[in-house]
Formats: sequence, structure tokens, C-alpha cells
Amino acid sequence: MKRIALFSMFVVIIASAVRVHGGDCPRFRGPAGDGKFSETGLLKKWPDSGPKLAWSVKGLGKGFCSPTVAGGIVYVTGMDDQDQGYLCAFGLDGSPKWKTNYGPEMGKGGPAKPGTRGTATIDGDRIFVMSSFGKLVMVEAAKGEVLKSIDLLERFGAEQAKFGFAECVLVDGGKVICTPGGPDASLAALDKNTGETIWQTRGLSQPSGYCSARLIRRGSQRLVLTMLEKALVAIDPDTGKVLWQHEYPQRFGVQPNPPLYEDGMIYICSGANAGGQMLELADDGLSVTPKWADKTLDCQMHGVVLIDGCIYGTAQSSPSLVCLELKTGKVMWTTADTGRGVVVTADGMLYVYSEKGVMHLVKPDPKAFVPVSRFTVSEGTDEHWAHPTIANGRLYIRHGDALMAYDIKAGS
Repeated sequence: MKRIALFSMFVVIIASAVRVHGGDCPRFRGPAGDGKFSETGLLKKWPDSGPKLAWSVKGLGKGFCSPTVAGGIVYVTGMDDQDQGYLCAFGLDGSPKWKTNYGPEMGKGGPAKPGTRGTATIDGDRIFVMSSFGKLVMVEAAKGEVLKSIDLLERFGAEQAKFGFAECVLVDGGKVICTPGGPDASLAALDKNTGETIWQTRGLSQPSGYCSARLIRRGSQRLVLTMLEKALVAIDPDTGKVLWQHEYPQRFGVQPNPPLYEDGMIYICSGANAGGQMLELADDGLSVTPKWADKTLDCQMHGVVLIDGCIYGTAQSSPSLVCLELKTGKVMWTTADTGRGVVVTADGMLYVYSEKGVMHLVKPDPKAFVPVSRFTVSEGTDEHWAHPTIANGRLYIRHGDALMAYDIKAGS
């Protein structure tokens, strides 16, 4: 294992176009934004001390965003002591490639913890970062040059998000879809090259719910799904037409968990006792019908995953890992062993990164909690809130100032 300090970052020119490979993760919570990573051949059990730490870097600054990986490069943001946001690029061996200042981030004195929030989205030779102040920044991947910085609040007449904008923007073809939360512009699509507005959601003016939108398909209809302050909404990604809204308020307006979707079933959940709900999507994708509701799994901001007909996530009110049956909402089991934390999945296993800094490897089973391995993340600073990323046989954990890469490929 090698440690690499960031005090002497330097520029190394990389490929002019970043190509996304099968094991890459170019956005938040996996390629589809559902907490699932496409990696296979991973360890099913770790040594008592945890998997091998391949490398770590320190000096990222404050931040809660996830690392993203594409074309042999790892990208992550951080905020320095002057409240300036930086996008950093590393090789798969942890070597620094470049470090770019993209503007102010949310510092001390506000209602939220200081640090970066929005996870970078990688698309070809472009990287897109949403700052906590609603700036959409386009960065050139080869050298880290800032190409454009668009003030979404100014353009769409939106108000500053109380806890700081925290989304990973969605790239769909030539469009970047984001959530300004302005009048007639809860969502908007911008040209990914020029930054010009392509559409905005006329008639929909709810503030952002701090959620990263997902793109799904029902029959011939494509839908952008995301949580706003008071509702789940579905938008036509080509036109910006509001297809439907489903009211689902949360008392603080904090709705960061991306919706889950499978075979016409949509699951949403929020913290502060809001709990979750399953909706059935019509065959044409143009309406939803509520099927069941649950208060046990009131996931705050840690994400949930769907495996073999069961939903797994951690509850806020009663910190525990919860297993629900998707079709009925029946609570299959709960356990306080993990406490509250981020839940993702890869190669048939659950990864639960607790707020106490313990990474748990769990075998998903609707009958009982089956713990397999665990280790404690010892490096880094502040809260253990960043969602882990799994790519190219590595488990990437960001803990405040530090980024760690663990080898979890079987036989490594």
C-alpha cells in the first residue's frame, strides 16, 4: 500500500476522451444510479483486518461526495480552508493527475456541514459537477480545464438550497438534466456542449429534494424520476413535459434517496419517520398507483437497494439495517448490528458503510441477517457519509479528507 499526499499536485495529460469501460462507475451509486455496481468476481469474505488497502490519498479537504471512475481515472471533489471547491483526478494506482478549482462551496456558518456535496458525472471527455451553490461546472477531462460555469439560480430564478445542492447530474445523450428548483424549472435540461437551455419543466416549481435523478423505461416511454421537496415526479427526458407527480412530503424537504425501479414497481423512501412507499407504474408509464406504505425503513440519505425481490436499507429513527419484501412491504427482518449507514450492492453481496466508520459485508437473505465480514475505516476526517463506489475490482471509500482504494477482487 502506498500513501500519496496532495500538497504537490501536478498535471499529467491523459486520454483526450475518457471511455467508460464495463467495470467503471461514471456516476453516483452505480452506472444506473440504483446502488448496484456491475463488478463480478469479488471476494465473498474478507480477512479479519479487512481487504488489502491498495492506496490512499490525504488532503482532499472537506466533502461528502462519492468518487467516480472512468477510463482509468478516479475523480473526487473536496473543499479547502478558503471554502473553494476542487475536482481532483487520480490514476488507478493513486497517482495524482490534476487538481482544478471550480469555485466556492458551502463553508461554515450555514445550517449544513461544510464541504462538497455533488458527485461528479463523467461523460466522454466532459465532467460535470454541481456545486452546493447551484453552479453547474463543465470540466474538460484531459487536463481538468473548466470550460463553463453556469449559475442555475440566476438563469432559472431559483433560491439557494438550504443544505446546499447535492445532486449528481444526469447526462442523457446531448443533454445534462439537473434540478435548479426554480419557478417553472424544478428540472431543466442543458446542452452538454454549449450549456444552452433545451427545456425546463413548465408548470412545475418545487424546490430540489437533494436527489440525483434516474432514467428508466416503461414500454416505449422513457422517464426521468426524481424526488423534489414534496413529491416524486416523472419527466419526459426529450421534451421536459411533466408526465405525473406523486405527492410525498418530508417535513424538512430532504429527499435524497434515488427511487428504485423494477418491472413497473417504483419504491421511494425518506427519513424523519416519513418511511417508504411502493407505487405501480402504468404500462404506458403515464400514471402511478400506490400499493403499500411502510414506516420502518425511513432511510435518511444513505440509499436503498433492491435484490431478488427484497429492499435493503438502513433506518434513521431506529438505526438498523432493514429488509422489506418489495411486493408487499412486509418487514422481513431488522438488525441493529450495522446501525445507520450507506447501503450498496455488487456481485450478490451487500456493502453497509456505517456512520461509525465500519464497513460490513453482508449476504442478502430475506429470512435473516447474515453478516460475513467487517473492518473499520481508520483514515480520514469528519462524518462517514460519502457513498462508497465499487469499480474495476476496487472498493473506494471517501472519508472526508481521505480517499482509500481497497482490493476486493477475488484472487488479488
